[in-house]
Amino acid sequence: MSDVQENESPDTKTPSRADLEAALTKEKSRNNYIRALRNTIFSLVVVAAAAVIVAMLVLPVLQIQGTSMTDTLDDQDIVVALRGSKYETGDVIAFYYNNNILVKRVIASTGQWVDISDDGTVYVDNVRLDEPYITDKSLGDCNIQLPYQVPDGKIFVMGDHRSTSLDSRNTALGCISDDMVVGRLLVRAWPITKFGPIN
Repeated sequence: MSDVQENESPDTKTPSRADLEAALTKEKSRNNYIRALRNTIFSLVVVAAAAVIVAMLVLPVLQIQGTSMTDTLDDQDIVVALRGSKYETGDVIAFYYNNNILVKRVIASTGQWVDISDDGTVYVDNVRLDEPYITDKSLGDCNIQLPYQVPDGKIFVMGDHRSTSLDSRNTALGCISDDMVVGRLLVRAWPITKFGPIN
């Protein structure tokens, strides 16, 4: 009977305790990094979602288009509005109209009488409005019968650039209802050089 010689396997080095601890520490660090990265991404997604919800429901951000509100607001300005606030004479509001969002100034509300002189001076309930924001007084495109009483549930609005603004002075737009209002404009956010509250 012949002897069979077995092939010997190459020596395998048994890892030392220090090697095992180093490998374990490295794996723990890797797992901690992945966990921290996942938590950071999750937090950023939650914050972004919350910001979108707040922007849509409470503080919509809008970009001004056109010149009907100069000198108060300019074309391409970015503004922040507040939903659900009460609107008073002098407030600047944004509202929906024909699938667009327009920005005008509140002049009068339900039941009040609006009158505008030929030189563009505005009166509400026979009291002249103090309008320091106006640099372009004009009767403008007005085809309503003056003095005009604001209907129930409506708001009479006008742009600050009175000679060019299409607003409640014309039946093409007329008075707006409360449910059309997006919100009251609070702050101009851009350009940064003009950052500040909207008066």
